[in-house]
Amino acid sequence: MSLAPRLDLRQSQSLVMTPQLQQAIKLLALSNLEVEGFIAEEIERNPLLEAPRTAEVATPERPEAVEPAGADALVTGAAKADPIDVDYATESHQQDSVADGGGGFDGALIRGTGPEDGTDFDAFANPDLSLADHLMAQAGMAVAGADLFVAQHLIDQIDEAGYLTASLRDVADRLGVPLARVEAVLATIQTFDPTGVGARDLAECLALQAKEADRHDPCMERLLANLDLLARGERTRLKRICGVDDEDLADMIRELRGYDPKPGCRYGGEPTLAVVPDLFVREGREGWVIELNTATLPRVLVNRRYHAQLAHGATDKAGKAWLADNLASANWLVKALDQRQRTIVKVATELVKQQEAFFGHGVSHLKPLTLARVAEAIEMHESTVSRVTSNKYLSCARGLFELKYFFTSAIQAADGGDAASSEAVKSALKALIAGEGAKILSDDTLVELLQAKGFDIARRTVAKYREAMGIGSSVQRRRARALEGA
Repeated sequence: MSLAPRLDLRQSQSLVMTPQLQQAIKLLALSNLEVEGFIAEEIERNPLLEAPRTAEVATPERPEAVEPAGADALVTGAAKADPIDVDYATESHQQDSVADGGGGFDGALIRGTGPEDGTDFDAFANPDLSLADHLMAQAGMAVAGADLFVAQHLIDQIDEAGYLTASLRDVADRLGVPLARVEAVLATIQTFDPTGVGARDLAECLALQAKEADRHDPCMERLLANLDLLARGERTRLKRICGVDDEDLADMIRELRGYDPKPGCRYGGEPTLAVVPDLFVREGREGWVIELNTATLPRVLVNRRYHAQLAHGATDKAGKAWLADNLASANWLVKALDQRQRTIVKVATELVKQQEAFFGHGVSHLKPLTLARVAEAIEMHESTVSRVTSNKYLSCARGLFELKYFFTSAIQAADGGDAASSEAVKSALKALIAGEGAKILSDDTLVELLQAKGFDIARRTVAKYREAMGIGSSVQRRRARALEGA
């Protein structure tokens, strides 16, 4: 064996996660709104990228109608597509495809409505007044000087539900004022609208509202001091503690039901954002039609004219290299966005195909489905399907659903037939409890009824599903039913 040094040439293959590939993978997991934010950052960084203007995307003239391409053709690239660097300012075609003709699974269409097609009613809505602003406006008229400073600090410690979350002793020590002064300012805040604001616990919140309604007598005070007994439905002990009969106790309970346990929630905190669907599914003449929501579909263009101007002026090597890098990055982003849309359509088409019974007949016909099964059907990796179904929503005649909703575990059938979806079992369980009437069903009884419907399910699974849906046990439901009848 020779021990002398030598040079050898070897060939090998390895998967390298380039920055462009990482970017494409990242885009798959983002929602349309998140992609819009990502595009805005890229436009700020890359001068060759620009957002298409609405007036340039669609023109009054429409070309001759063409046969819509199927989803498979779009994904495989067999269908004729616009060039990725198309200049919409000079094109006269519409971006929305013709989807009125329907189509089956092989004819899933990409269509939607642009932002110019409807009125944005949110633009007319005034921002909600926050609870803190509402309280400060009242404090400015009720207190002054140092007390106003204390009031401002206390209002800052009130949460969205209207409860004071800080200790009065801590506030007094932090501000360097007597505790009695902080208590007096809090008593003033507790007279503000909404009634019950500034309370330190539920009993105090309800007591403030009872005082406002002139119902805070000794009996009501003792009832509020024993809310734990009321929650457990121990009416006999409550009657003895409060010194009232059945009729008076029922009257006090009805009074408490009219109070607001979270008075601050009627004022705006953080604005609630509506979920915007990424896909639409509707029934066509020949099957189910899948359409992308182009109203929120991210778009970006490569400004070829500006690139030509910069290329004409670039003379040094560094300038040319910088321009080439920006052009490559811009082209890659456009291609990545196009591939993202095609992948979403491909996954959604297979998902609708697998869950066709759900779209036709409802949640009781939802089938067990895994990411691996969809990935195998469309010949993609399971992680790709997982990213595509994250943060994406589908709108159909039955409502708005996250794509992850259609992937459920399997519950074996009692008769040995096809397995059922866990969501179908939850739906059946919820229906049984909703219709139980005066006789409260125990978990064991629910197991028997579900098995009669063909679901082979254990008692612990029933309890788990019931708790996941926020439904109490049979004892809790019986107590709640007794309180409702008070």
